Amino acid sequence: MMKKTPLFLLYVLICFSFFAQKQKQPNILFIAIDDLNDWVSPLEGNKQAITPNMDKLTKSGSMVFKNAITPAPICGPSRSAILSGFLPSTSGVYGNSDNMLYSDIVKENPTLPEYFSLNGYHTLSNGKMFHKHGTKNGKTDFGEWAFDEFARARRYNNDAADKKFVTSSKAGSINGVVKPEYKQKKAKLSWGPTKDKFEKTVDFGVADWARKQLQRDFDKPFFMSVGFIKPHLPWFVPKEFFDLYDINKIEDILIKEDDLVDITDANGKQKFKPTAEYKWIKKHNLNKEATRAYLANVSFVDKCLGIVMDALEKSNHADNTIVVIWGDHGWHLGEKQRYLKNTLWSEAVKPPFFVKLPGMKETVILKRTVSLLDLYPTLINLAKLPKKENLDGHDFSNLLKNPTSEWEYPGVTVSSEGTSVLSEQYHYIQYLSGEEELYDVIKDPNEWNNLISNSKYQKEVSALKKWIPIKRKKASKERYGKPKNYVDADQDETIKSTRKFK
Repeated sequence: MMKKTPLFLLYVLICFSFFAQKQKQPNILFIAIDDLNDWVSPLEGNKQAITPNMDKLTKSGSMVFKNAITPAPICGPSRSAILSGFLPSTSGVYGNSDNMLYSDIVKENPTLPEYFSLNGYHTLSNGKMFHKHGTKNGKTDFGEWAFDEFARARRYNNDAADKKFVTSSKAGSINGVVKPEYKQKKAKLSWGPTKDKFEKTVDFGVADWARKQLQRDFDKPFFMSVGFIKPHLPWFVPKEFFDLYDINKIEDILIKEDDLVDITDANGKQKFKPTAEYKWIKKHNLNKEATRAYLANVSFVDKCLGIVMDALEKSNHADNTIVVIWGDHGWHLGEKQRYLKNTLWSEAVKPPFFVKLPGMKETVILKRTVSLLDLYPTLINLAKLPKKENLDGHDFSNLLKNPTSEWEYPGVTVSSEGTSVLSEQYHYIQYLSGEEELYDVIKDPNEWNNLISNSKYQKEVSALKKWIPIKRKKASKERYGKPKNYVDADQDETIKSTRKFK
């Protein structure tokens, strides 16, 4: 268990260490992890998770956000919101095919790394940070336009798997055995060991790049973004990470078979059904294997993270660098009878989120609902940059200095289907089609009991409803398909010149 310290004492320790740092602007190490839910040791979402590097980070002094909220429950919109500072309802970016570059408000406002660059920072990036898109001239937008330096990962493709051991719903393969009855074209799950060793994987390459950059001397403060792809599907990582978990000791995920019956549409019919992935897993009794595969990927990315954190610790930048580690959204592994993401339930809207300020020595576990959307205003304040007034997020730097500071904001998540509003005790969901849900997440953390029809909770519903965006910006119709070989396609060098601000 992590060492816990009384909040008042933490306040004194954090304030002293934070303000004792040199008054020069801090560096920012900004680390994104794709599709990572709370199955990491510091959050205890799954106590089987082996994540020693996240443990080391949090135990050595950082803020662990127990109720961090994503602004959107799928990759592209989440990253667009975090990096632009605007909710999907403001930008019109609701799906992965929506490119933030064609949003009116994003055209007029610099993204987070652009803002740092405009204000004297050197910005550099490698790995997945922005979601990739095709462009009108047949090339690919990888987000390189947002940085002063962009080191594209070895390949944006997935590491090659050893087919002798692969499980894949689309390929109809289970542990390398292919049979017609194993095939489920509508399901998207696949996992297995890679052909390559750890040092040949994409994410290792990204981590090793970051290690080398941290050995450099910079003549400006830096904003370094590092984007890891795993545990995004397919769950292909080296065998050593699968071997960390004995399949016979994997614990079953708590699943309520009638979980969805109390979520009904206007006609009283059940709104949601079990997904193709869930039915495929259940049919072939693969729940333990799927759990192990995800955990293996979590342990893999934790090792990659450790390379970066060890490099920072050994560098000349350790005492003046703010570390931010975040997942773009959560992930279902059977809960609510589904796998994947892009729902408004807690499994999808609650990612991991850790912040370490220079000089932090104690662990702070914060239960306030803080959105990843709040990163933009917070980081520019911590870096002493000019305040930006039109952002949707809220500056939580006071919470970093004093965890007992006043904080009134719930976490708002906007998807193409509706909006989720999560407070420390209640979770309210409203769909565009009119259905509603309410859960007491303290008494019912699995969200099994929908309270929306209980009049006793109307006060709570009314309070949370106020945070739902009144208007939803329509998505831009401008979009372009990815090139056939977009992984190896040239990046569009023309975008950067179009990013002009007043």
